Amino acid sequence: MQITDLAGKVALVTGSSTGIGAAVARGFARQGMRVALHCNASRATAEKLLAEIRAEGGEAVLLQADVREVAGCTRLVQEAQAAFGRLDVLVNNAGGVVQRKALQEIDDALYNDIVNLNARSVFACSRAALPFMAAQGGGAIISTTSLAARSGGGSKSTLYAASKAFISTFTRGLAKEVGRQGIRVNAVAPGVIVKPEKGWTMPDHQVQASVRLTPLRRLGTVEECVGAYLFLASAELSGFITGQVLEVNGGLQMP
Repeated sequence: MQITDLAGKVALVTGSSTGIGAAVARGFARQGMRVALHCNASRATAEKLLAEIRAEGGEAVLLQADVREVAGCTRLVQEAQAAFGRLDVLVNNAGGVVQRKALQEIDDALYNDIVNLNARSVFACSRAALPFMAAQGGGAIISTTSLAARSGGGSKSTLYAASKAFISTFTRGLAKEVGRQGIRVNAVAPGVIVKPEKGWTMPDHQVQASVRLTPLRRLGTVEECVGAYLFLASAELSGFITGQVLEVNGGLQMP
């Protein structure tokens, strides 16, 4: 299926070397979008994705930055805009559990890693993108939150869940601020998603419990998340939707 208004648009997808981010970047490219890929440590994997997109006739560049740092976020967004001359869609996807530890075992350094990766990066990248989007008359910001933002997270992931809850609330607040500039701000909240190249940080018994509690009786795949991002990126499909969190969890948690 071709979404006609996405062709030629420019997207930056943070954390796009693996997992959901890689699948979303691939999906955007197949719609004719020009894509700025982002990696930090996983450059070799990101380069494979870049080559794949270009081999399929897509247009993409690869940028590297540590989005735990505000300066890295600012530079990343500026380089993405400079690469293509505009920025239509920002996907704040970089994030992760980092380490599963009970709260009393988390030192300040780990706190900073978790919160900066999941929350601060969304704030800093969004802030950097807003002037570009406002100057061109609009755009779309889509952030990856999580089912954990509402459930409190699984085993020893309280701080991760809290940082994802920040994203959900930030999405609603920012949508109110920038709607008059034609900028839509939404989020996608995946449930338990299979990411083969990353393996599981969640204990196996918890994974199996999630399957039993999911009405569809299975885990999701990264490819099954892509449609939500395509939908929210397209003004033709979702032009009157902003401030929303779209749940992609097989019914594991319902509003």
